[in-house]
Amino acid sequence: MQLIPSMHIRVAVLLIAAILTACSQDQNEQQGQNEQKEQPNILYILADDLGYGELGVYGQQKIETPNIDALAENGMLFTKHYSGSPVCAPSRFMLMTGSHPGHAYIRNNGSRPGHDVWDFEALRENPELEGNTPIPDSTVTVGEVLQEAGYQTAAVGKWGLGGPGSQGMPNDQGFDFFYGYLDQAMAHTYYPIYLWKNKERIFLDNDPVNPHTPLPDSLDPEDPASYDRFQDQPDYSAALMLDEALGFIETNQEDPFFLYYATTIPHVSLQAPTRWVTHYREKLGEEEPYTGGQSYTPNRYPRATYSAMISYLDEQVGELIAKLKETGTYENTLILFSSDNGPTYNGGTDASFFNSAGPFNETRGWAKGYLHEGGIRVPMIASWPGVIEAGSETDHLSAFWDVMPTLADAAGADAPAGTDGISFVPLLKGQSSGQQQHEYLYWEFPAYGGQQAVRMGKWKGIRKNIIKSGNLDIELYNLDEDIKEERDVSEEHPEVVEQIRSIMTQEHSVPERDAFRMEALNGS
Repeated sequence: MQLIPSMHIRVAVLLIAAILTACSQDQNEQQGQNEQKEQPNILYILADDLGYGELGVYGQQKIETPNIDALAENGMLFTKHYSGSPVCAPSRFMLMTGSHPGHAYIRNNGSRPGHDVWDFEALRENPELEGNTPIPDSTVTVGEVLQEAGYQTAAVGKWGLGGPGSQGMPNDQGFDFFYGYLDQAMAHTYYPIYLWKNKERIFLDNDPVNPHTPLPDSLDPEDPASYDRFQDQPDYSAALMLDEALGFIETNQEDPFFLYYATTIPHVSLQAPTRWVTHYREKLGEEEPYTGGQSYTPNRYPRATYSAMISYLDEQVGELIAKLKETGTYENTLILFSSDNGPTYNGGTDASFFNSAGPFNETRGWAKGYLHEGGIRVPMIASWPGVIEAGSETDHLSAFWDVMPTLADAAGADAPAGTDGISFVPLLKGQSSGQQQHEYLYWEFPAYGGQQAVRMGKWKGIRKNIIKSGNLDIELYNLDEDIKEERDVSEEHPEVVEQIRSIMTQEHSVPERDAFRMEALNGS
C-alpha cells in the first residue's frame, strides 16, 4: 500500500517534466519565429553619379531634396563614406561582394568582347549583343547571402555586371526578382526600347534613339521643339522601375525582404519629367542649350533638367518610404542611401554651377573617373527606426566593401570568409565602443591613365598615370588641412609615403582579366 503514493508521485513528476519539455519547445519555436520576424527588411538605394554636394543635407543650395534630407534627419549621416570605384561597374561589384578594388574581379567598365552595345536596332534582334563584363558564377553576392538568410531579394534599376546568356545575370546572382537595365550602355537613355524583367525583355513604346547623337545642324538650338526626339517619348524608365520596386514591397510585406534599388538618376543623358523641368526653369532662369558636344543627348535646358532629375529621385525616395509606412514595414526596415561615384563632367552637366562635389574639387580630372575625393567620397545616409539615433552624424571611415558584412550582420547571417569589409552595425546601434575600424582604405583603377589610392587617417596617397607613363611616384595630401588635394606634401613626409607605398604593394593582386592589368605594378 505504501508503494501507491510513490508511484503517483513518479507519474506526476513525469507528467510535469513532459509538460515543461513541451512548453520549452513551444517557447523555443516562438523565439525562433520572433527572431525571424525581427530580421529587418533592407532597402538599399543607389544613385548614379550623384555628387557628395548634391543633397540639401550635404550643403546643396540650388537643388531641392526634402525627402532625402528627412531620411538623414531620422537617421545617421556619414561624412567619410567612399564608393568602390570612380566609375559604375567596378563600384557595383565592390558593393555586391565586399571586395576592395585590389582583390576584385571587375576593376573597370567594359563590354563583353565583340559586342556592339550602341546599335539599338541590332539589339532589338539580338539582345545577347548587350552586356558588361559578367561576374563569374563562383561570385558570392550580398543577394545570395540574404537569400540564404531567408530574405526575398530584388534588384531594380541598373545592374551592369553581366548581360543575357552570361553567368552574371542578377537572377543567377542572388536576386529572386530583377527589373531594369542589364547593360550600362542602354542605360545612357531614359527612353530605351526595352527593359528586362527577370530574363525576359519587356518592349516599350520608345523609338530607338542612340543617346550619343548630337543636335542636327539643321535644327534651331534655341527652339525647345528641336529636342522633342530626345526628350518626349512615352515610356520613362525611371518611373517604370519605381513602379516595380513599389510592387515588390507590396508583395513581400509579410516576409523579410532585400530591395536593391539601383536607379540610373542622375546619370546623363539629361532627361526628366516635364513638370520638374518647368519648376527649375522658373527657379534658375534662362540658360544656354546643350547641343551634344560633350556626348549624350542634347537638351534645351540642361541645368533645369539636371536639377529636375535629382528632385525626381528625391520624390521617388519619398514614395518608397510612403510604401513602407503604408504596408507597416517601415518600423522594421534598414534604409541605406548612397551613390556609386562622384559627379560627372560631360553630357551637359555643370558641376561647378551646382557645387556638385561639395568641399572637393569637381571638374574633369577630380571627380568621376578619378580617385581624388570628388570621385570616390559619396553621400551615405542610414535610417533604421528605433535603432539608429535620429539626427546623428558620423565620421566613421567606411567604403562600399563594408556593405556586404553590414547587411549580413543586420540579417543575422555570416558574410563570406575573406571579404575586405567591416560591418558597421555596431555604429548604427549606437555601440561605437564596439565598432571595428579600418586602418586604411585602398583603391586601384586601371583607366583614366591608371591610378592607385590609399586613405589612412588624415593622409591620402595617390598615384596617377601608372598605365599612361609607368609612373609610380606617390602624391601625398593632408586631408585635414587640404580637402581639395591641391598641395602635395610627399617630400615633407617620406615616412608616410613609404607606408602608403607598402600598402599599395600589399593590397594589389594581379587581376584575372588582362584588360584590368597595370603592368608597371608588377615590380612595384
